[in-house]
Amino acid sequence: MVKKVALAYSGGLDTSIIIPWLKENYGCEVIAVCGDVGQGDETAPLEKKALASGASKFFIGNLVEEFVSDFVFPTLKAGAIYEDKYLLGTSFARPLLARYLVEIAKQEGCDAVCHGCTGKGNDQVRFELAIKALAPQMKIIAPWREWDIRSRNQAIDYAAAHNIPVPVTKKVPYSMDRNIWHLSHEGADLEDPWNMPQDSLYLICTPPEQAPDKPTFVEIEFEQGTPVKVDGQALSAAKLLGYLNKIGAANGVGIADMVENRLVGMKSRGVYETPGGTILYDAHSSLETICLDRVTSHFKAEVALRYADLVYDGVWFSPLREALDAFVAKTQETVTGTVKMKLYKGSCTVAGIKSPYSLYNAEMATFDEDDVYNQKDAEGFINLFGLPLKVRALMQGK
Repeated sequence: MVKKVALAYSGGLDTSIIIPWLKENYGCEVIAVCGDVGQGDETAPLEKKALASGASKFFIGNLVEEFVSDFVFPTLKAGAIYEDKYLLGTSFARPLLARYLVEIAKQEGCDAVCHGCTGKGNDQVRFELAIKALAPQMKIIAPWREWDIRSRNQAIDYAAAHNIPVPVTKKVPYSMDRNIWHLSHEGADLEDPWNMPQDSLYLICTPPEQAPDKPTFVEIEFEQGTPVKVDGQALSAAKLLGYLNKIGAANGVGIADMVENRLVGMKSRGVYETPGGTILYDAHSSLETICLDRVTSHFKAEVALRYADLVYDGVWFSPLREALDAFVAKTQETVTGTVKMKLYKGSCTVAGIKSPYSLYNAEMATFDEDDVYNQKDAEGFINLFGLPLKVRALMQGK
């Protein structure tokens, strides 16, 4: 029998109606738990709203710095991008939120935890895998897999019937997820990939056509793969990201429109706004081009694909992810230097790179005369490197 439930509470449509639904269907006490990962003003009214909706207690944890330093930056250093576009903004927030949920559930002596993820989405997997890894005996309640509500419109009607205000209306029915790293949009007219996103959709980024007519330049300093300074200012992880978010958004940088392959088997169209993250990924990968040798760089690209799948699939708390972090940390020992980025009407391009560990040797690479490279050496190398092809061709000629 469930007597007390800790609910992962965001104040959105789904979790808003779950509080009365749990009380009606389980007859239990509900504790609302929110993790602040940089949602901004969205968290301000949550306590009042949760308690008014029937929760007995409300907890909110300030997780912003931890989110950026312990979840965002390790993924950045790995170079992990899902399906070439998605910078994993929702994905790596979920394990941290689940961990905080479990902490409060244990602290308050809860019998179960509950989340508002739909049965069609990836987040149900991410939350529940984290919970299983951290509290294997804890019962998990997923209302979307139990109740009779079958659509967002029905959920809106349920909220209205229980006098619960929600941020989603039938006129503005987008499903959104926000944190300091990104803002995602799904649903409504976006469900047809033929429909171009309207400018009114963007709540963070300036539409590129409306961005300034002059480029903005920003310099980012990295130490062992971790961004530590912007334009000469040493900032905490979250403040550094916030600084880049502001600059990137003003220049229309960071909009990604994609159809992705969900873990649960279907394709989904989403529009993501990730201004600061886009700048950091481009800058970091550019710095690696002069700091990593060829074979390490190529192998790290393979690791990045696997790392992205792990994060996207919600397998954060796993031995493999920890092992990959160890590999990535070794590769980042010399990824120290400064990258100058040019931001202009949605584009983000490198304007300069320098590092004390740079492997780029201008004297070696120059087209001018040099005294360090004997071009005749290439002949023997090509003969040996091409020997298998030559032997095969001779065999075929017989």
